[in-house]
Amino acid sequence: MRFLLSTARAIDFVNDRAGSAANWLVLAACLISAGHAMTRYAFDLASNGWLDAAKYLFAALVMLGASHTLRRNEHVRVDILYTMLSARGKLWLDLIGTAVFLVPSMLVIAWYSWPFFMQSWSIAEGSANAGGLAQYPAKILLPLGFTLVALQGVSEIIKRAASLHGDASYTAHYERPLQ
Repeated sequence: MRFLLSTARAIDFVNDRAGSAANWLVLAACLISAGHAMTRYAFDLASNGWLDAAKYLFAALVMLGASHTLRRNEHVRVDILYTMLSARGKLWLDLIGTAVFLVPSMLVIAWYSWPFFMQSWSIAEGSANAGGLAQYPAKILLPLGFTLVALQGVSEIIKRAASLHGDASYTAHYERPLQ
């Protein structure tokens, strides 16, 4: 179990770095969008490349931030039953849901998005807009992002199984959104 827990810590470390990168991408996307708007209105200078860059940064922050959000247990969940369960029941529900639904679906999407990227890369696909950026660098985010979420799912399964087995202490803290 120690090996599995160290594997989970390694996955958590990678996804923490991805989450940190996603945080910085928010700033970069905002600066590029604001800079493009200022130059367009102040100096009548516009470029589809800047629009593409902002879209690609937004895609990157979503795809890289998803695994970090799962790590922090801040993803959207249907909490009709979840709030009524005991701590142990929550661990079981998370473990089963992650193993049966999350990890397999993320791996299937990652698998099917790989050829989508490869086709784009093989033809050096560019933007449909004049002056836009190449599209294939952004398309690698799909298999990468879904693989990171699947790996984080594996980490969550390990941590919950270890907690249920008594080898580690893990509390599945979830704060219900205020509505």
